[in-house]
Order: sequence, then structure tokens, then C-alpha cells
Amino acid sequence: MIDLSPKKDNNTPIYIQIADSIRRHISDGQIHKGNALPSERDLCELTGASRVTIRKAVDRLIEEGLLFRKQGSGTFVSERIEVAGTYLGGFTDDALARGQEPGCIWLMKNYGNPTSEEASILKVSMACKVARLGRVRLSQGEPLAIEHAIVPESYLPPIEEIGDSLYAVLEARGNRPVKGRQKVRASLATPTEAGLLSIRENSEILRIERITQLADGTNIEFTRSAYRGDRYDFVTDIR
Repeated sequence: MIDLSPKKDNNTPIYIQIADSIRRHISDGQIHKGNALPSERDLCELTGASRVTIRKAVDRLIEEGLLFRKQGSGTFVSERIEVAGTYLGGFTDDALARGQEPGCIWLMKNYGNPTSEEASILKVSMACKVARLGRVRLSQGEPLAIEHAIVPESYLPPIEEIGDSLYAVLEARGNRPVKGRQKVRASLATPTEAGLLSIRENSEILRIERITQLADGTNIEFTRSAYRGDRYDFVTDIR
């Protein structure tokens, strides 16, 4: 049983004391990353504090990215996700490799013509049809990233057959990318991005621009993404 009781002789607000105590227990490994936090009722019993105070303490840690709420399941301790910067894989592959259940919320799935920038990057004419695929990417029901992909129509099946994994449908048609280049930069979440990712406005995010290619060097995918900075580390081995 962990001790989260606030100190009565401490002038620090009780909700901050409780938040600090939970943070310390997570850091010490007494509350494990990925595990559920005790319920509000249990936290009230552990601390002697009211539900309003407990909620303020938990909200404070959610704003820091240390905890996250999953609708209908409770509040969990966040785990940072390490992604190899040299590996060309999709969100679905990465989630499955971690033993997580991937999912997505579609924002856009339609055909259109490329902009001049997109046509230049994909090396196609502006009259070419491209698929615009916008999604919020989920892992275990938690929103982690927003992706907007542009792919020439000719490399894809009918748009209604495109499921959660873009790379899976490309691979099924023999068009899975094998190499590419991506840029990652730090940024802040816009109000729209914050709402979609269930984070605070101006929270840190990682903006990723990816261009991938087939074995013959043909550019097949141009994707811009926003990944949650409180959950992701992109790691590259150096030598």
C-alpha cells in the first residue's frame, strides 16, 4: 500500500502535495508505467482528501503528460514510446510490435488533385489523382498522433478498401515503400490538434514530414504528422 497522505503542517495546497506524491511514487517505480492509477474513491481513502481535490491533483499530472485518461477504463500512467529513427515502419506495425491495439479515427479519406508542392514532391502532374488520408492514430484507445498522407491513386486499391494501415494496403498491391527520408522538429499543438489529441493547447508535439520511395526510387508517399511530444522519443543509433 503506497502512502499518498498530504502533510497537515505543510502550507502547500493539498492537491499539489498529492500530485507531487504520485509523481514521486511513479519515479521510484512504486506505481508502474502503463498501470492504472487507483480509482478516485480509493485515492480519497488513501489520502483523506475530497474527490474535488483528487481530481485537481490528477488533472495536474495529466496536463504534464505523466498520466492519461482512457474513456470508460480509468486513469493510467503514461509510458514513453521509443521509435527507431532509422526504421521505415507504419504506426500500426509499431503499435503491434509493442503489444498494443492500434486504431484510428478518420478525418478525411477522399481523392483530389495535388497542390503544386505535393506534385513537385511526388513527381506527378497536377492533373494526377491522389488520395488524401487524414487520421488520428490511436493505441489502446489513446490518441497519439495526427497523420495526413498523400499517395497517388494508381498505387492504391479503391479508397473504401483502405483500412487503418496504409502500408498494409500498399504491400498487398506490391507497392510497400522500402526507403525514404523524414524530418522531425519540435513544435506546439494548435487548438485543433490539442482537441484531437486530448492534450492542452500549446503542448509540445513533434512534427514529422516523411517522403517514402519504392525500390526503383519512385516517390510514393508524402505524409505530414503531429506526434505527442509527451509520449514519443525518436531514437537513432550513432557510431
